[in-house]
Order: sequence, then C-alpha cells, then structure tokens
Amino acid sequence: MQDVIEKLLILQDRDRRILRIKEQLARIQPERLSLQGKADESKAGAEAVKLRVKQIETDRKKLELEVEAKKGQIEKYSLQQFQTKKNEEYRALAHEIEGAKAAIVTLEDQQLELMEQAEAAQKQLNVANREAEEIKKATQAQVTDLADREQNLTQELAGLEAGRNELTGGIDDNTLHRYDRLLRSKGDNVVVGIEHGVCGGCHMKFPTHLVLACQAAREIVCCPNCGRILYYTRDMDLVVAD
Repeated sequence: MQDVIEKLLILQDRDRRILRIKEQLARIQPERLSLQGKADESKAGAEAVKLRVKQIETDRKKLELEVEAKKGQIEKYSLQQFQTKKNEEYRALAHEIEGAKAAIVTLEDQQLELMEQAEAAQKQLNVANREAEEIKKATQAQVTDLADREQNLTQELAGLEAGRNELTGGIDDNTLHRYDRLLRSKGDNVVVGIEHGVCGGCHMKFPTHLVLACQAAREIVCCPNCGRILYYTRDMDLVVAD
C-alpha cells in the first residue's frame, strides 16, 4: 500500500469521527427545542385549565348577582302588593313574584351545576399543575445533560479538527484537494478498497487492468464511475462475488 494511501486512510478515519460529532451536535438543538416544546405544552395545558376554573367562578358569581337581583325584585313587588288596593294590580304583582321565584330556582340549579364543574376542574388543575411541574423538572435535567454533552462534543471536535491539520501535512496538495472534494460530495466513504474486484463505494466491477494498477500501488487510482480513491491490501479477496 502506498504511503499516501495510508495517510489518507488515517485522515479519513479522523474525518469520519469529525462528521459523526458534527451530526451529534446538529441533533442537540432540535432535541433541546423538542424538550422545551413539551414543557411549554404541559404548562399551556395547565394554564388552560386554570382559565376554565376562573371562568366557572366568574359565571357562578354572575349567577349569584342575578339571584340577588331577583330577590330584590321580589321584595319590591311584595311591597307594591302591600300598597296596592286594586285586585288586578295585586294579581299582576303576584305573577311577577312567582316568575322571579321560578327564575331563582333555575339560577340556583345552575349554580349547583357550576359548583360541581368547579370542583372537577380544580381537581383537573391540580393534576395538570403537578404534571407540568414534573415535566419542567425532567426537562431542566435533560436540557442540562444536553448542554454538558454539547460542551464535551464541541471540545472533542475542536481537538480533532486541530489534529487534522497535522494529518494533512504529509499529503501533496493535488491529492488532498481531490480527497476534500470527494469528502464534500461522497460523504465519509472516500478512500475505498477493491474487495471482490469492485469499488467499495459504488460497487462497480473493475476491469483487470485497473485491479492490477491498484495492486501495483505505484500511483493513485480512482474509480472511473464515482471518482473515489481506491486501494488494495493483501488480505482482500479479489474474486468477484456471484
């Protein structure tokens, strides 16, 4: 194997580690946003229940005021009954009083219903608040873990990228430019073997003369199909698989 190929394989291994770390770093922010989204969603759910509890209480108080207003009307009509001397007016006021009393019964039934709703909503709110708090604590712990992992990965990446410059020192510019170009277009599988007489990248079957050129290791050989840099080691089986 050519010395430059060995250096490229070492460089490729380093670049693979760099790319894996970058992929891990790229996933951290979406994961962080997802966690925060779940916490916000649970908090919003609790707030919605809280608003419902307040609305029920507001509606109940409104009914209380309506009941008091009806009672005031009854007192007013009763006083007018006492003062009137006309039977027709007396009966009309009696009718108004009965109507007000019936309205009070309806309003009080509605109050009881709202009280039951308020009790159920309060229980729901207690559960929602507890769940929101638990999710908040869990999210904070996970976000802290993500921050620690991000910091560690960033430090590791910086060390790998700094060391990469040393690895490229013994590679000629033309070969390095070709390698970097392939790295950008093909990903981290740039320098590939010719196991079973095919390209380790695109799996194209090679003609005999190209396999012999790889074996001779006198110059850099590239796949005529995908452009990847090829290499051969003695432990490779060059028999084409069926």
